[in-house]
Amino acid sequence: MAKRRNFSTEFKAKVALSAIRGDGTMAELASRYGVHPNMITKWKRQALAGMKEGFGRNAPNDDLSREAEIKTLQAKGGELIVERDFLAKAFDR
Repeated sequence: MAKRRNFSTEFKAKVALSAIRGDGTMAELASRYGVHPNMITKWKRQALAGMKEGFGRNAPNDDLSREAEIKTLQAKGGELIVERDFLAKAFDR
């Protein structure tokens, strides 16, 4: 039984972009890149779906980066409060 091939995300993106651009028919692209035409169609569909999500108002990555930024700013605010209190005590002497 043949071993299942794994393709890198860079390769999939390259092939999907070629399909989106229309650099050739699915059969030509499949021959050029050595993959089945159904895989190219699947990767193209995934790439287009990913683009739609990327342009959405509430993209998942935006929410995650906002949450990370909020946590970072809260931590920095806490550090500044501690520093302020320390300096206030030091200069009150």
